Amino acid sequence: MRVAAIQTTANDDRAANLEAAGTLVDEAAAAGAELVVLPEYFSVAGTPEVLRDRAEPLDGPTMAWASTCAARHRIHLVAGSFPERTGATDGRLANTSCLVGPDGSTVAVYRKIHLFDVALGGVDFRESDTIAPGDQVAVVPLGASDTDRPEAVLGLSLCYDIRFPELYRMLVLDGATVVTVPAAFTAATGPAHWELLLRARAVEDQVFVIGAAQVGELPPGMPRCHGHSMIVDPWGTVLAERVDPTPGVVAADLDFSHLAEVRSQLPVLAHRRPAAYRGLHGNDRGTTF
Repeated sequence: MRVAAIQTTANDDRAANLEAAGTLVDEAAAAGAELVVLPEYFSVAGTPEVLRDRAEPLDGPTMAWASTCAARHRIHLVAGSFPERTGATDGRLANTSCLVGPDGSTVAVYRKIHLFDVALGGVDFRESDTIAPGDQVAVVPLGASDTDRPEAVLGLSLCYDIRFPELYRMLVLDGATVVTVPAAFTAATGPAHWELLLRARAVEDQVFVIGAAQVGELPPGMPRCHGHSMIVDPWGTVLAERVDPTPGVVAADLDFSHLAEVRSQLPVLAHRRPAAYRGLHGNDRGTTF
């Protein structure tokens, strides 16, 4: 199965962002990609005020564009993420990633669970002021239009989620063999952590990981982004990466027989001891942080 990660530099102009993303999706599809992954906030980026102003429902312009794009190329398309207006009583939005099928239908919806509330280099980022956390994982089997491919099962995640291994273990236990990570990973942490975390999640959960990232200077209100989109296999090998800090496409072929071989020869998932982890999420754990 050929897959591609799209790298963009988004701004606050939705129409311009979608046009730029569309050109890169065209390139990925022309290279034979059956699954294409866009970055976090690929259709609009900016301050909390911009995100609120440009927020849209699931049937808004971003997903209408994604539906048309996926259907035109007959591909699965992960619409990285966009600010979704959900009607929450507190006025907050969702940071939402959707999988669109080759017929243009929305196959899965994932709302970011872990929110980026940090202080880096003297600058505070509080995603939770604008975004409400999701609470549901999303795992869905993929199938090409003319073949049955049950071994390709997609798990959805977003950016800061990559620091929480519990989520990825849940995705794998629910059947995921491929995990997507649309991101706007910061330039402050990216050099040290981005590749490390993508490869760690791939190795410990024995899955393919597709990291599609924003790169460079985004509008005020968003951090400078690291880029370095990449595709990693279950052994931790980087199959493809974009080291050039500009928008572009990386593509690779996923070999599911290799995944089966890794899981067979090094059966860490079968060696789990859930009974020994019973206190991991008790109410008395993690309360001092």
